[in-house]
Amino acid sequence: MSRITLYTNPLSRGRIARWMLEEVGTEYETHILTYHGTMKDPAYLALNPMGKVPTIVHDGKVVTECAAICAYLADAFPEAGLAPPPADRASYYRWLFFAAGPLEAAVVNRTFGFEVPPERERAVGYGNFEHVMDALDQWLSENPFIAGDSFTAADVYVGAQINWGVQFGTVDKRASFAAYAERISTRPAFIRATALDDAAAAEMA
Repeated sequence: MSRITLYTNPLSRGRIARWMLEEVGTEYETHILTYHGTMKDPAYLALNPMGKVPTIVHDGKVVTECAAICAYLADAFPEAGLAPPPADRASYYRWLFFAAGPLEAAVVNRTFGFEVPPERERAVGYGNFEHVMDALDQWLSENPFIAGDSFTAADVYVGAQINWGVQFGTVDKRASFAAYAERISTRPAFIRATALDDAAAAEMA
């Protein structure tokens, strides 16, 4: 049997990795790390020199970065059906990397009060915040899920960002985003993962 260890913190992007593991449906061991504590221990830094979470270790192979973890687990556990056939992965890859690049950068910059001057938009990968919102809005207005008609690992990564953004106001409150967030948040794996992380957070309080 495959052995998976998840290094995470319930108040972090580690929630994305846990959700993906619950979607995969395989057993895994969880290590809760602390900011400014065990995340900076030499043993953990040997796995992830960034000293951040999440990290997974699968049969000795280390994977960091949420988008990579989602894509890796979809390929490692094909029976879960979380990745389209290779010939049908254009939208899957497109939006997975869009979320890891333009969406992440635009949301973080906006959250910390940084706006790209109009004359410098060509030098920034995402242009401006509204361009990012418009692109994603158009796609989700026409497609129920990121890769089209079926839920995939890309929906775990992109969906987590939209779901959080709708709740906490870091993305625009558009109709397509709210409807999409509602669709994905009713999945049994999402509900299980949320309950596990909420319980872990309560224990740390």
